[in-house]
Amino acid sequence: MTPIEMKQRTRALALRIIRLVESLPRNQTANVIGRQLLRCGTPVGANYRAACRARSRADFVAKMGIVEEEADEIIYWIELLVDSGLLKQSRIDELSAETNEIIAMVVSSIRTARVNGSRPRASKSAIRIPESAI
Repeated sequence: MTPIEMKQRTRALALRIIRLVESLPRNQTANVIGRQLLRCGTPVGANYRAACRARSRADFVAKMGIVEEEADEIIYWIELLVDSGLLKQSRIDELSAETNEIIAMVVSSIRTARVNGSRPRASKSAIRIPESAI
């Protein structure tokens, strides 16, 4: 998946969460959980965009870690909505599946960045450094 596609998916996820929260019953419990869901669901895309502009591999890994945490929190709050009886499971199945897919892609990106970060970088200059010198 390209960064542009991931940006689109995370933005679409935020919009789905906004619509879901707007459709919740108007009571104290739904308001509190809904606010929490908005607080973790809407910044996933913004934090992913920030990760795309990371200044280093370590910065990328750190920012993607935030994306992972926020997306995982989405799962927690929607499970709480179901467990509390405010929503039926069938209503959030697709949202849960999409969120879990995004989490899986983010975790994979973090792992790849960490593995690639532990290897010496190839020199981009015309002068090649022998492997034994690295």
